[in-house]
Amino acid sequence: MRTIAVLGGGIGGLAASYYLCKSPQVAKVVVLESSSRFGGWLWTTRRSDGAVFEHGPRGIRPAGAVGRNTLNMVDDLGLGGEILPVTYSHVASKSRYLYVNKQLHRMPSGISGLLRTVPPFSRPLLLSVATEILVKKGKEDDETIHSFISRRLGKELADIVVDSLCRGVFAGDCRKLSVRSCFPLFYNAEQRRGSLTLGMLLGSGPSPVVPPGPLAQRSIKESWAQWSLRRGLESLPESITEYLLQSGKVQIHRDAAVTHISPSASGWKIHLEDGVVSADHIISALPAKALSAALPSSCQPLVQQLQDISSVTVAVVNLEYEGSILPVMGFGHLLPSSEDHGVLGVVYDSVSFPQHNRPDGQSTRLTVMMGGAWFQDVFGDPDAVTEEHLLARATEAVQCHLGVTTAPSWSWVALHRDCIPQYYQGHFRRVESMCNFIKEKNLSLSLIGSSYGGVSVNDVIFSGRTAVEELLGAGV
Repeated sequence: MRTIAVLGGGIGGLAASYYLCKSPQVAKVVVLESSSRFGGWLWTTRRSDGAVFEHGPRGIRPAGAVGRNTLNMVDDLGLGGEILPVTYSHVASKSRYLYVNKQLHRMPSGISGLLRTVPPFSRPLLLSVATEILVKKGKEDDETIHSFISRRLGKELADIVVDSLCRGVFAGDCRKLSVRSCFPLFYNAEQRRGSLTLGMLLGSGPSPVVPPGPLAQRSIKESWAQWSLRRGLESLPESITEYLLQSGKVQIHRDAAVTHISPSASGWKIHLEDGVVSADHIISALPAKALSAALPSSCQPLVQQLQDISSVTVAVVNLEYEGSILPVMGFGHLLPSSEDHGVLGVVYDSVSFPQHNRPDGQSTRLTVMMGGAWFQDVFGDPDAVTEEHLLARATEAVQCHLGVTTAPSWSWVALHRDCIPQYYQGHFRRVESMCNFIKEKNLSLSLIGSSYGGVSVNDVIFSGRTAVEELLGAGV
């Protein structure tokens, strides 16, 4: 394989390039990023006084094969000493809140929490779990998350907990999102064990084999629930970029937007605004719609499928307050859509990662997430909304939910347009159809990133690894 072009310099494109670099089969890698920076949604502000603020993901889970895979990469890049772990015994892991009926409610945890009736629920959660084993298996090959949870655990849990969870993870509407694509663990548990509970207890099928390296072993031994890095999560794409530059195999281009892709005798010609790049194979880490706009007309069925993958816009507002202003300690709180369409949740960043607070003087860092599937309805056109309006809405939420009457001493408003793909019901069929088209037409093209098989940082990194392994036909 002579030259491989990687389209997109977010964490998916960088991860694929990293795995390509490790193979002697690959002579040259060309990374094309349309913006002026690498890392995509992994975006950190490091203030001169030592405070660190995340505008995208703020913590990564170490669990499972994909979690171990990321930690193995972090180890290899020499970032192990920068890790900030949060254990399962930490207050941020044990205490998560819902804001329902204009009140904060701690999510039940432990056996005592599951046995008692605690607001906002009308009965003990253990009852729902116990009766779930008796529910018959669904007959459809896919259904919405809300339908699946209502059927198996009851409408109340679907309306409150799962609605809130889907807003926190996908910024999406659980009444449209696919259980099979968003929560394959749940779907497989029912398919293989006939029950969520049994599936979780007994396992619900094979998972990729990723042996844990030293850092992943440490995460298991110390019971990490999540982790970050001392200088923020953008340190990860920065380290990968440095690794690629030192490899001698990789050309990295920023401000290099792909305008059109056309087939050539040896593979592809990739047209940029100021030139053409030739490649034997393309690994696309572009969002589905961006790739659809660049593909040739000969790929029309694929173009249509890509265009059908929707994504949502999220406003992320970072706030810093003087002193300790939180009425409760924990990870943060989420809101079901019935409570407030506009505000998805508030993360108490200072609780999980106090190391990111400025070192002098006590302060509290919060992040308010807004919009998602409801952005247009609540805030209107993303191009027309002002930062002032988003900031006012975020500070108002903090005041109402947490009783904070002082104004923030510092703020940052980030508007992430089309940042989270939405896997609507039937998404798995669309992905299968796209893969089949690529295979049938023998296209030298791999699709990776959050548009297809998982939106988490771990999923996106692993999709890069999987594509490289399939392309090279051997382990990386």
